[in-house]
Amino acid sequence: MPDDTQETPVLDTIAAMTAASLERCDLSADVLVLVRIAALAAVDARPVSYLAHVGPAVEVGVTVEDVQNVLVAVAPIVGTARVMSAAINIAEALGIAIAVTEAESE
Repeated sequence: MPDDTQETPVLDTIAAMTAASLERCDLSADVLVLVRIAALAAVDARPVSYLAHVGPAVEVGVTVEDVQNVLVAVAPIVGTARVMSAAINIAEALGIAIAVTEAESE
């Protein structure tokens, strides 16, 4: 039976890398989120990666139009397939976020 107090080295490492990145970055919060979304599109990230950015994006005022503009901007670089995959994965992440929010409010 797994121990609930077990360490989470992968998640801990990702959290530490993210914190270090934020400490060393002078970009505004909205630009930082958009840059990360562009990077996620470039690597064909799964929905869970986008899900981690939904809350921060909303908090700093990033709009759907901003995200669409990022995808348009990176399309010539990363290609149509990755941009379409990103759009689908972002939509799935938003659906998950909405479902979680609705479940919490019930």
